This record gives sequence, C-alpha cells and structure tokens, in this order.
Amino acid sequence: MTAIRTRHTGFLATLHAEWTKFRTVRGWVLTMAGALLATIVVGLLGTAAPGPGADASYPRGPGGEAVNDSFYFVHRTLTGDGTLTVPLRSLAGVADTGAGKTARGAQPWAKAGIIVKESLAQGSPYAALMATGAHGIRMQYDYTHDTAGPEAPQRWLRLVRSGDRLTGYASADGSRWTEVGRARLPGLARTVRAGLFATSPQAKQDTGAGAGFSPAVATGTFGRPALTGGWSRTPWRGTQVGGDAGTSGSYTDTLKGGFTRTGEGFAVTGAGDIAPVVGGPVMGVGFSVENFLVGTFAGLIAVIVMATVFITGEYRRGLLRTSMTATPRRGRVLGAKALVAGGVAGAVGLVAAAIAVPLGARGARGRGFLVLPVTTATELRVVAGTGLLCATAAVLALGVGALLRRSGTAVALVVASLVLPFLLAVSGVLPAGAAEWLLRVTPAAGFAVQQTLPRYAQVLSVYEPSTGYFPLAPWAGFAVLCGYAALAYGLAVARVRGRDV
Repeated sequence: MTAIRTRHTGFLATLHAEWTKFRTVRGWVLTMAGALLATIVVGLLGTAAPGPGADASYPRGPGGEAVNDSFYFVHRTLTGDGTLTVPLRSLAGVADTGAGKTARGAQPWAKAGIIVKESLAQGSPYAALMATGAHGIRMQYDYTHDTAGPEAPQRWLRLVRSGDRLTGYASADGSRWTEVGRARLPGLARTVRAGLFATSPQAKQDTGAGAGFSPAVATGTFGRPALTGGWSRTPWRGTQVGGDAGTSGSYTDTLKGGFTRTGEGFAVTGAGDIAPVVGGPVMGVGFSVENFLVGTFAGLIAVIVMATVFITGEYRRGLLRTSMTATPRRGRVLGAKALVAGGVAGAVGLVAAAIAVPLGARGARGRGFLVLPVTTATELRVVAGTGLLCATAAVLALGVGALLRRSGTAVALVVASLVLPFLLAVSGVLPAGAAEWLLRVTPAAGFAVQQTLPRYAQVLSVYEPSTGYFPLAPWAGFAVLCGYAALAYGLAVARVRGRDV
C-alpha cells in the first residue's frame, strides 16, 4: 500500500511540476488565450454576412428537428379510428428550367398519396403512404422515418388508423393487399385531418452555369376515395400547408398548387416536401450549429504550436534531462505533459464552443437568418466534442514533437495532417470523392465530432464535405483522430524510454 501511495504521489508531483512550467511561461499562456479568441472571433466573423433582416425560424417536428412541411392537402376530419382507401391513377411533374421552358416528369422524390396529420400546422405529427417519382411506394411518418414498399407497381393505397397507430397497405388490383409499414404517433389527437396530398422538392440540375436547383411541382391523379370509420360529412377541402413550399421546393408564377375534380376523384398539384431539413446552409437560407465553430481550425493551429513547443522547447534548452533525472520513470514525465497540454487545450476548446455557438446563433437570428435547430444532446455533443478535438490534437502534437524534437517540422507535419485536409475538404476545391477520402483516413476525420447535419436517404440534397456532410459519423471520425494521437504518443514514450534525452 505504501509503494502504491508513493507512486501515485510521485505522479501527482510530476503533474504539478509540469503545470507549474506551463502557467509560468507567459508565451504558452498567451498562445492558448489566442486560441480561445481565434476560435470565437473567426467563427463569428465567418457567419456575419448581412441577412434579410426579418426574424425567421424553421418549423420543428415532433423530435425537435427542423422540417420541411409544405404540400397541397385535400382533406376532411377523422375522429377516432378509420380507413382511407384510394386508387392512384398517375403521378406527373413539371420543373421550371428557366427562360420560360418547362420539363415534364416527376422528380425522383416527388410524392403523391394519402396522409393522416394531427393538424394543418407545420411540424405536426403525421403518417403518410405515397407513390414517388423514382423510389416506389413509401410509408413515411414524423419526417425522419421512411420505409420502402413492394417493388412491383402498386396502384391502390390504404391507410388504417387505430388509436395512435397507423398502418399502410398497397395493392396492384385493389383486392390483394401488402403491408408497407406501421407508424406509432404517441399522443396523437383523437380528431385529425386526413386525405390526399401532393408535393415535390426542388430539382437539382445543371443549367450550364453550374449545378443548381429549380422549382418543381407534382400532380397526383386519384380515383374515388373510400372511407370507413369516424369521418366527417363535410365536403373535401383544399389547403396549402405552409405559407410557401419550404426550403426544398417553391412555386413560380406559372406553377401553382391546387386541386380539381376528375369525375369522382381528384387531381392534386403541390410543391415542397414533407421531410427533415438538410443542407440549409447549402441553400443559402441559414446556418447550422457547426458553422459557428468554423474558427476551430484557427484555434487548433495555436494549440498545435503550444503543445509542440511544450516538449521541443525542453529538448532545445536541455531542460528535459533535468526533468528525467528528477523523475527516473520517463514515461511519467511525458504522461504529465500530455495531461497538462491536453487538459488546457480541451478547456480552451470547450469554453470557446460554449461561447461561439449561442452568440453565433443569436446574431444570425437577429439578422434574419434561419438556424437549424438541434436537440440539447446534440448541441452538448458538439460543444464537448470541440473540447475533446482540441485536447486530442494537443496530445498528437506533443507526441510528434517528442518524436521529431524539432518545433518547426513537428508543427508543420501536424498542421498538414489535421488542419490542411479539413480546409481543403470543406472549401470545395477538391472533388467530392477526394474530400471524403481525406476526411476518412487523415486526422482531420476528428472534425466530424462537430457535425450536426444528418444524411437522409429520402431527402434530396448535396451530401458532400463542402456542404457540411462528413463521410464518418461524429464519434467514428473522432476515433480516427484518437488513433493517430495514441500512435504518436505511444511511439514517443518508446523513444523517450529507449534513448538518452
């Protein structure tokens, strides 16, 4: 027990000695203060463009996510349980290509089908069964959930409500039915709106001047709806849900939504989408949380310099020999240095993120920009992840510095492997494939821990690093950086133990 206590006390003494070295060297302290300011200021300046000047916000879905919820809705009220069955005769589309020209053909994620929605308010819970332009029959609910139906052509749709549970069925002939999917909408109101809908997101196209998005609409032609259960006796009503077509679709002067009677059925035309918002910054209409942390790369350069010099400075002045003499266990000295450098860098990153995120969001909203909302857990992960990113980068720089023992070479190597790949990937100067490769195999993968933009297979967007989408999940990308830091630190310990300092 005495020996264990002595070793523990010995490490604490070494740790205290390294902390004393750090805080008494004014240059190191000022460097970390500079890292804090750079992270905050660069992040705020990078998102300080003049905005439209009107306060705005995204609708939020049941999970708190930003959503598109814009479509044309032909509806009646349903109280309690009930069933809606309808034949879908066709799905067609029109896209505005500019210069007064139009191109016919439904976009891949154009949608027409049947829906049960708690209210006409954007963001309210829903479940829908639909045909799409190129992705077959789908069962979708509460914006983020998507289930593919049978591959064979299906011409009939059926949606059954039982309490807060909804089940979608599809049929090729109206006689034999296949279950497509089930949805549970906790707390769904007893009286809801239900009926037919159509919508279509913007169409990505190359106009000759570069890739862009053009408005699009879709028209679904339905036969006579068959109803069972607690349906109202009021006539069918048409409503444009959402004041416009949302961030993923819009009407033009010549492309309008609405509905017409077609015998006993309806032709419903709509634009927009019913889906989570992705790529808000891509569309130029808002910011995501990580946009306010764009200054992290600048702060990391200062962190890398400090952590490198924290070890190479002692080699240069010959002070490390004194430290090793006082503490024969050489790995203990390096461990204490890693804890001090990593701890200080982590604290700087944490504080900087905790300041930059709310300040940036408040400023952006004040200028009229939309800010993609995230859950509290996601925001905490981004803030804490920024601290961990800085801490791990410091350990990586310390390890490389101990291996190379030359400040300039070590700093250049770490910056070139961590910061430079990130800047090249997100700036758009590299092809998407090369950018994704860099963010998978280099230490720059660690920046993924700041990512808040998820990728949805059912949402049309540009999923590339230049638009905020990393190829690895947040903690998977951070694990890549940790692997590099652990390797550099382990090799440094082996070298320190095996050679005279």
